[in-house]
Amino acid sequence: MTEHRPSAVVLGGSLAGLLTARALAAGGARVTVVERDALPDGPAPRKGLPQARHVHQLWSGGARALEELLPGAIGRLRAAGVSRVPMTTDMVALSPYGWYRRWAESAFMLPASRDLLDWVVRGLVLADGRIALVERAEATGLTGTGGAVTGVRIRAHDSAERTLTADLVVDATGRGSRAAGWLTGLGLPAVERREVDSGLVYASRPYRAPEAARAGFPVVNIEPDPRGSGTGRGGVLMPVEDGKWIVTLFGRRGDEPPSSAGEFERYARDGLRHPLIGELLGGGAEPLGEVAVTRTTANRRHFFERMPVWPENLVVVGDAVCALNPVYGHGMAVAARSALAVRDVVRRRGLRSRGLAREAQQAVGRTVRAAWDLAVGADVFYPGATEEGPTLRDRVLAAYVGRLLRTAMGNGRVARLVTDVTALERGAEALLAPSVVVAAVAGPLKPTLAAPPLTLEERRSAGL
Repeated sequence: MTEHRPSAVVLGGSLAGLLTARALAAGGARVTVVERDALPDGPAPRKGLPQARHVHQLWSGGARALEELLPGAIGRLRAAGVSRVPMTTDMVALSPYGWYRRWAESAFMLPASRDLLDWVVRGLVLADGRIALVERAEATGLTGTGGAVTGVRIRAHDSAERTLTADLVVDATGRGSRAAGWLTGLGLPAVERREVDSGLVYASRPYRAPEAARAGFPVVNIEPDPRGSGTGRGGVLMPVEDGKWIVTLFGRRGDEPPSSAGEFERYARDGLRHPLIGELLGGGAEPLGEVAVTRTTANRRHFFERMPVWPENLVVVGDAVCALNPVYGHGMAVAARSALAVRDVVRRRGLRSRGLAREAQQAVGRTVRAAWDLAVGADVFYPGATEEGPTLRDRVLAAYVGRLLRTAMGNGRVARLVTDVTALERGAEALLAPSVVVAAVAGPLKPTLAAPPLTLEERRSAGL
């Protein structure tokens, strides 16, 4: 019976690739995942995922998609020590307009080290007998024509080459994807592309939290204000598993956070719009490693769904479609939602049906839209982010979103709605409802907070 099941090859064994492999297996396919790295047996770093050392969180819109694809995944993460953080109840955040209040929960996030999250997902996916893994191999090109892809050529670590034929090929190789070039090599037109590069540089360091602050401590987020204060500096303190904090600081090139351990905490204390993160680190947090720096933070989107012609049997997902500035924390949630969208198309159409790949690609394009608009709507205003500067649409959207964020400082209903959209629980169109527009015009109902909304117990537990 298995010889007659459709086959799929997924290029890339990170989160987007593994979840898409699971989605295709759920649709009845035999799936082979091709990964360039040797994947670790536990929650350990690997060469192909250097960004794992920075802050990661899975917004609830992505967490729900993850659970639908892999029932029990959230339970596994919780059992491994990952907290469920209600938003904005357990977040202390400084926006460009002031401190957010800690409203009653609407959405939530799962903050975890990326190594742990990938390990949990990898174990659940590869336990599926319909999914096989080929490690230490990479794709060198597609086979087929501009009308239909028939497979992919891969080269193993020993330089041996072979061709894998498949009813569907999925490119989940991330920012380094060569899909656009492969398509032109098949005779198809160039893919429409946009890049918005804020120029932000990230520096992160892990800490052991003070003993009294190892359970239930809120996320702390100092947001940048590129148009107000003129600085792109910001930072996040993220409590993760095992009583640890991961602290990520960021600033524009030329004003970037230091890579030296000695200067890291000084930047957190003196370089941001508020010294809270630096004060927390000085209250008894213990450094656990060196500073990791990343400079690849541009938003980059390929509009594959707009191609006038699309080959059968090819789908592109994850960062290969839409790579986002990590400051917004949407990459993993978008990957999970895109995999779920692919699964739904495959279930409805059947893997071998004509036009399936195009429909799936269009579905993926819809899942990235909200996260792309949120990221670009802010980053396009950094000097030099694009050659042409903000478009009229960018300016109109940013003005309205700015008004909403200001309103959210003192309006719980608007704050929860904005949080739901940020968490990808709801589409951005929810922000255009007439009642929301009226609330935005009216502005906040409560005055701006004068200080970070930490409780007395939280201050004491962190040594403040």
